Amino acid sequence: MRNRPIPGSSGRVRPMSLFGDPVLHAPCETVTDFDPSLHRLVEDMFATMYAAQGVGLAANQVGVGLRVFVYDCPDDEEVRHLGHVVNPRLVEADGVTVRGAEGCLSLPGVEAGTPRFDTAVVEGFSVTGDPVRVSGTGFFARCLQHECDHLDGTVYTDRLSARRRNKALRAAGKAS
Repeated sequence: MRNRPIPGSSGRVRPMSLFGDPVLHAPCETVTDFDPSLHRLVEDMFATMYAAQGVGLAANQVGVGLRVFVYDCPDDEEVRHLGHVVNPRLVEADGVTVRGAEGCLSLPGVEAGTPRFDTAVVEGFSVTGDPVRVSGTGFFARCLQHECDHLDGTVYTDRLSARRRNKALRAAGKAS
C-alpha cells in the first residue's frame, strides 16, 4: 500500500472571506466540471483550513461560489473524520437538537450557542465524481450542517435568536 499525500500539503493558503462579504450570503453554484481546477481548489481549501486551525471550510469562505467543502473534524468520541464533498446535499438532520458552541473561520474569535441536530448525513461526490455519503454524530454532525449552510448562503449567526445574534455580532465588532 502506498502512502497517500496529506490533504493540503501541496495547496496554497487562500485569503479568507469574512462575515459581511457577499459571497458568504449567496447560494453557491453546482459544480459541473470535475477537472484539475477542482482538485486544486480542494487542495487549497485543506491548506487554508489547516492554516486557520479550523475543522471545516466551504468554498465560498475562500471567495469561490461553488458547492464544495472540506473537513478534518472529530466526533464526540474523538474519532477523526477527514474528507471533502462536492455538490453536497444534507439528506438527513435529525435526533436531539443540541445547543453547542459554534464558531466560524469567517467570523474569527466569536462563538455562540447554536442549535443543531446531533445526527447528520450528507451525500455528494468526490473530486473525481464518485458518489460519497458522509454520516456524523455530535460535533461532526454540527460541522456537516454548518458547512452545508455555508453553501446555501447561511452563516451560523443566521440560526441564532435576535438577542444571541446581536451579542455575537457585537463581540465580532470588538474582536476585529
